[in-house]
Amino acid sequence: PARQSYRWMMFIDGENLAMRAKNIAKAEGRVLVRNQFYMPDVFLWFPKQPATLRTKIVGTRLHLDPNSIRSFYYTAVQGDDPKKTEVEQALWGLGFTPVVFKKPPNQKAKGVDIQLTIDLLTNAFNDNYDVCILFAGDRDYVPLVKEVQRRGKVVCLSFFAHVEGGLRPELKIAADEFVDITPELLEECAPLPT
Repeated sequence: PARQSYRWMMFIDGENLAMRAKNIAKAEGRVLVRNQFYMPDVFLWFPKQPATLRTKIVGTRLHLDPNSIRSFYYTAVQGDDPKKTEVEQALWGLGFTPVVFKKPPNQKAKGVDIQLTIDLLTNAFNDNYDVCILFAGDRDYVPLVKEVQRRGKVVCLSFFAHVEGGLRPELKIAADEFVDITPELLEECAPLPT
């Protein structure tokens, strides 16, 4: 039988992803090295995972072919406009549609979660995707997941199942499918120097 093809979009709470990844690396006696895929507390991605083709990590029960509509990466950065532009260009270079906010020192940006929610809901109501891939761990996203499912959409959650990852069980249970990306993270971490 022919496999069904799904239109999909990806929504990444990148600030949270980067911060949790740093905590996991530390707990495992490893370190993330700043490079084109990682800027501490700002963004993280995996070199082997293009933003527009997610068949390896998310292709568990669903077959997701290259029908990517868009992959949004939400984050925040401290600094001036050139710093914000640097982050936007880095994320764009990885294949994402960047949504970058400026934040005050030592605070979490308030706009990241709100904009991700607006975009995920708007695209669901406009029928722009069949499947959404959400990279997040906060329980605040549970009502969002349930509303998108009421619209007939499938929600695949990808995040760290590691104890330091901060994944809330309520969010994992609300999703249609969950994929642990801890192995991909640990593959990218370097051992701490001895």
